[in-house]
Parts: sequence; C-alpha cells; structure tokens
Amino acid sequence: MAMACEDAGTMGEDESASKAEHQLRRQLGLRDLVFSQVLCVVGTMWVGVAAGLGKAQTLMWLGAMVAFYLPMAGSVIALNRAMPLEGGLYIWAQKAFGNLGGFLTAWNLWFYGIAVTASILYGIPSEVAYLVGPRGAWLPENRVVSIAIVTVLIVLLTAAEIRGLEIGKWIHNAGAVAIMAVFVALIGLGPWAVVRHVPVHWTPLSFEMPPHDLRTLAMFGQMMFGALCGLEYIAILAGESKSPEKTITKSVWIASPIICLMFILGTGTVVAFVPRDQINFIAPIPQTLRIALGNEGAGNLFAMTAILLLEMRLLGAVSYLMTGVSRLPLAVGWNEMIPAWFTRLHERWKTPVNSILCTSGLLVVMVVLATAGVHAQEAFQVLSNASLTHYEVAYLAMFAIPLVGAAGLRKTLPRWLKWTSVVGLGATLFSLMISAYPFVSVANPLSYAVKIVGTLLVSNLVAVTFYKMRTRTVRSDVLERDAEFEAGAD
Repeated sequence: MAMACEDAGTMGEDESASKAEHQLRRQLGLRDLVFSQVLCVVGTMWVGVAAGLGKAQTLMWLGAMVAFYLPMAGSVIALNRAMPLEGGLYIWAQKAFGNLGGFLTAWNLWFYGIAVTASILYGIPSEVAYLVGPRGAWLPENRVVSIAIVTVLIVLLTAAEIRGLEIGKWIHNAGAVAIMAVFVALIGLGPWAVVRHVPVHWTPLSFEMPPHDLRTLAMFGQMMFGALCGLEYIAILAGESKSPEKTITKSVWIASPIICLMFILGTGTVVAFVPRDQINFIAPIPQTLRIALGNEGAGNLFAMTAILLLEMRLLGAVSYLMTGVSRLPLAVGWNEMIPAWFTRLHERWKTPVNSILCTSGLLVVMVVLATAGVHAQEAFQVLSNASLTHYEVAYLAMFAIPLVGAAGLRKTLPRWLKWTSVVGLGATLFSLMISAYPFVSVANPLSYAVKIVGTLLVSNLVAVTFYKMRTRTVRSDVLERDAEFEAGAD
C-alpha cells in the first residue's frame, strides 16, 4: 500500500510538473542552442592554461576531449532524448536516484552557478579598468563605484530575465558571436604572422609529448573538466526549447567541432607568440593580441576592439548562467522540494519572476560581501574555487545514471552509454582529486584542500538538512489535508 501511494504521489508530481512546464514559452531554436553551448563551454583563460604545456597542447587537448568531452556529449544526447524536460540534469538525476538524489544534484548545480556568476560580476570593474587603460586603474579600488557598476548590470540583466528568453537569447547569442569573433582574430594571427614574415614559429597542430611530471597532470585535470564542462547546461532550458529532444541533439553535433577547434587552434596561437614562462593565465588572449599587434595605431585599436568583445562575452555568460540558476528552483519547486513561491510565473512573460528576483538579490549580496574586506574576499575566493567541485559532483551523478540509476530508466538508454559513462566518471573523479589536492603551487596545500573539501561537505550537509525538513513539512501538510478531507466526507 505504501509503495502504491508513493508511486501515485510520484505520478502526481510528474503530471503537475508537466502541466507547469507547458506554460513556459518555447523561445530557443537550433541556432540559439548552438550559440549558447559555445558561450557556456569556451572560456578564454583555458587557452593560456593549455599553452603552458607548449607544443604538447594538441595531444593534451585531444586526450581531454576523448576522456571527458565525448562522454559528456554522449550523456547529454542520450539522457535528453530520454527526458527532454525543463531542469535538465536535475530531472535526469531525480528520475534515476529519487527525490533526494535529484535535489542534491540540483543543489550542486545551483551552488556552482551562483558562485561562478558572482565571481564573474566581481571581476567586471577590473576588466573595465583594463579596457580603459591607465586612467581607469583607480576603478577596482573604489568600492562604491565598483558596487554601483555591478548593481546596475544586475538590474539590467534581471529586467531582461523577467522579460524572458525572447530578449535573453539575443544577449546570449551576442556573447557567443563575440567570443567566436575574438577566436577568429586570435587564430588569424598565425597566418598573418606568416604572410608578414613575423619571427614566430606558428604550428597550429603540434604533437610533442608532454613532460612526465605532476604539473602536467594538474594542468591536464584543469583542461579536462574546467575547460570542457558545460555542454549539459542548455538542457536546463529544455522546456523553453523548440522540440528539445531533436534540437538539443543537433546543437551538440554542430557546436562540438566548433568548440574543439577554437580551443586547439587558439592555444596554438598563444604558444607561438607568448613565451611559456610569461603567459598570463588570467587574460592570455588580450596579452597575445597586445604582443602581436602592439599598443599603438591600428594594432591598438584592433586589440581594444577584441577586449571589448570579450567583455560582451562575459555579460552574455552572466545572463546565461542567471537563466539556468533561476530555472533550477522552478523545476525543483514543481516537485514540492522547495516552497511553491519559486514556481510563480510572470502573468505576461511566463518567466519564474520570484526565482529570478531571489537570484539577483543573492548575487548583489555576494558581490557586496566580497568587497567588504580582506576576510570577506578570502571567503569569497574559497566559494569560487569550491564551486567547481560542486559542478564535478553534479557530473558524477550524470555519469552514474546509466551505471547505477533506476533499473527501469537504464533499460531505456542505449548500451554504449554505459561504457562512455565509465570513462567520463573516471575523468571527473580525477579532476575532482586535482581540485581538492592541487599539484600546482599554493601557499598551503593542506589548508587549501581542507577549505575546498570542507566547503563541499558543509554545503551538501546543509542541503540534506533542508531536504529532510522540507519533506517533513510537505508530509505534514498532506496528512493535514487528508484529515480535513476525511472529516468533510464524514
């Protein structure tokens, strides 16, 4: 009887979630999905990290793509075909591992999205100062002006989020076009140097063996997960995509070779122009453009234009992350695991207005606290670094679905997915160990590891505690309603 009631409850949740999802507007077409995946996956710093491996970068990129990117792409395609629903990975995990497994997956995804979005916003005043030049050096140090800039951006992006993907998708698309244009310019520096007889040794595809040391392992772990993750993020918006079971699959096939070529060829240009011991791992592309084109005349104008395009990409990425972060509470709320307040849609635009406002408010608070003092900045940095470990935990759940998920669900998935998931699971575990116990130079490796692992454990303990409290509340409400119904029937 209890099992029957549980099944009935689950069916009821699925039906209510399906009805709620149908109220969303399907704004995203194939082009939007392709651009969004390029925007989410391609980060500018990773060509600098890979360039630190010199002419071994091509082999390392190919190894990372075989070990992680291909399994990730396979999982996104297969799981989205089976469950093309708003919420993406959260829904997949919830159906595979039950409500608690789904909730913890959503929590780790949400934590990652909030932390990485706040870290991008926190760095924008410094990026603006870099664009302006020496005259803007004061800007990042002025707390009031920095907070004002970030707050205005959040307000504008919030208005766009509430208006819906009808506007938001153009912000995302503009960011994707911007980053693609920058990489075209970056990659084009190689042929330009050859034509102009610039004394650089440009070999876009080089296959030297990497050094056999711990630093190589650390950089490989960073490249493998940090650079290539994010392909599944678009599935969060499946309920707002046109024919998601088909278009998301097509978008993965189209975006993947573009993403891989951008990373490999872009890194080749950085290797050609920047000495390995002088690479700026934070801003390798502006550095390469400045070295190649100089700081005066047309070269300076071209470099400034590219840097401006990089800022457009950052704003597009922030908007895209905010969209995903605000949709997760919506999908979780449909299953009554958080208050229904988060599921309220705007009467006209059919967007989760309360969830969006909550996300925006939380981002403002995090940025303000990050600028409050040294201790706050240190705590913010720990959260930012720990966010990637939360994302890795969510990926472990995704790769585990075909291996240990619900038997009924596993039967619907293709057999090859089990083998690719084993590879992806191993790659993610390796990256997680690198994140927690870094082989790169840090002030205190043990302290760093304790902070990262401790943040991850405390965060998920909070999530489990909230889930249990919420479950008791919902169960109590159901029993109270049943008692009232029986009393009325009598």
